[in-house]
Amino acid sequence: MKTIVIGGGPAGMMAAITASQSGDKVILIEKMKSLGRKLLITGKGRCNITSSLPIEDFIKNTPGNGKFLYSVYQSFTNKDIVKFLKEEGLEVKEERGNRIFPITDKSQDVLECFIKKLKKNKVEIHYNEEVKEILYKKSNGENTVIGVKTTKEEILADKVILATGGKSYPLTGSTGDGYKMAEKLGHTIKDIKPSLVPLEIYEKETCKELQGLSLKNVTVKVIDEEKNKIIFQEFGEMLFTHFGVSGPIILTASSKLVRYKKIEEKMKEKNISLIIDFKPALSEQKLEDRILRDFSEFKNKQYKNSLDKLLPQKLIPVIIRLSNIEENRKVNEITKEERRKLVLLLKNFNLNVKAFRPVEEAIVTSGGIYIKEINPKTMESKIVKNLYFAGEIIDVDSYTGGFNLQIAYSTGYVAGLH
Repeated sequence: MKTIVIGGGPAGMMAAITASQSGDKVILIEKMKSLGRKLLITGKGRCNITSSLPIEDFIKNTPGNGKFLYSVYQSFTNKDIVKFLKEEGLEVKEERGNRIFPITDKSQDVLECFIKKLKKNKVEIHYNEEVKEILYKKSNGENTVIGVKTTKEEILADKVILATGGKSYPLTGSTGDGYKMAEKLGHTIKDIKPSLVPLEIYEKETCKELQGLSLKNVTVKVIDEEKNKIIFQEFGEMLFTHFGVSGPIILTASSKLVRYKKIEEKMKEKNISLIIDFKPALSEQKLEDRILRDFSEFKNKQYKNSLDKLLPQKLIPVIIRLSNIEENRKVNEITKEERRKLVLLLKNFNLNVKAFRPVEEAIVTSGGIYIKEINPKTMESKIVKNLYFAGEIIDVDSYTGGFNLQIAYSTGYVAGLH
């Protein structure tokens, strides 16, 4: 048996390794000059390998068609990827939020484990070669894969695994060409949208002022103002950027928002609010007591010099401006009512969501090959025999926390196995 794997990301590498273990001759074709380029940038270059949560919880953390993955998650689990890396000499560690990282904090070391295994299993790797077309023939009334046509040659094969990724981070090679190949063979491509992506905010000047400010322990709420409905709420880390907001809880919020009905329309009408609680550990009363204590300590100081203990330096000018309290006023002149407004501002810092950043800036792509056209137990196409899919090209996506990489390993493993 000869198997061709298109795409050298985590899904493609895992598919090639698994197919080669059953004695198949495997050719892995990668259009870039090296493998795993997207893997290298995951987890800010540290690679959030997977999550330590029970495997059944992975489906709950996969808003994009999680149930489709039930069978592949049983075949290759988070424990299996940890075992795979350990066998190649790499230990892992667990961090906050059940996140699993390599002990070395280097995504390069995770990639090296895959490359070592590919070499051990004698997988033939073609670099700088782009697949232009998947070749097939009609026999007994059904289409069957017979190989691929690349920029350099035609290669015949018994089986082809398409693992070219989505459209996010195109510089890593994910440019959406796999969708075109699958569509040409009769597959349906569900709307390609950004998921796990930063958000643009209408109050751009405020965000520019706060650009670079990273907040570790805040609560973010996203509200549909028209329905007075909370769409999303989470505690964690976020970051201000020149266009709006980013960081872990914002990215997770985006994957909820992308599936929310008429979301683009609602954003245009300024109906989607993002509310930040800068002090979630304190109730309004406790925060007021805290401010009162600080004000007592700095009673002879100006208002602008009284918030240093309470807030990050970069946030202070913005809060002063929005609180409508004159910055040069003496602290002991500030009224109870003004103090109350300050408390409400810190507990309900209101921004309006304008748009998602482009799909090219997303961590993963929402949308892709329609799951009803793929056998969930084998990852084989229901339209073309001997064609298989793995990874982000399929219409499945998860929250942050190592879940999307686990989708890549599990689907890659099952596609390679069959």
